[in-house]
Amino acid sequence: MRIQIDSDKCQGHNRCYALAPELFDVDDYGSALVLNEGIVPAELEDKARLAIANCPEFAISEAD
Repeated sequence: MRIQIDSDKCQGHNRCYALAPELFDVDDYGSALVLNEGIVPAELEDKARLAIANCPEFAISEAD
């Protein structure tokens, strides 16, 4: 699984970081960033899906 963030949609709520700090970080402006080029280890896929579902701006998605 691979995830991505649409930086134009991200409003800095940081729910993704709160739910899965292993997968996300926050820049100096409060916008979320994916770690590890968006590659999600199998054991963290549930956390990634939880972050996707909890993003109020729908900025996180599974990459093709």
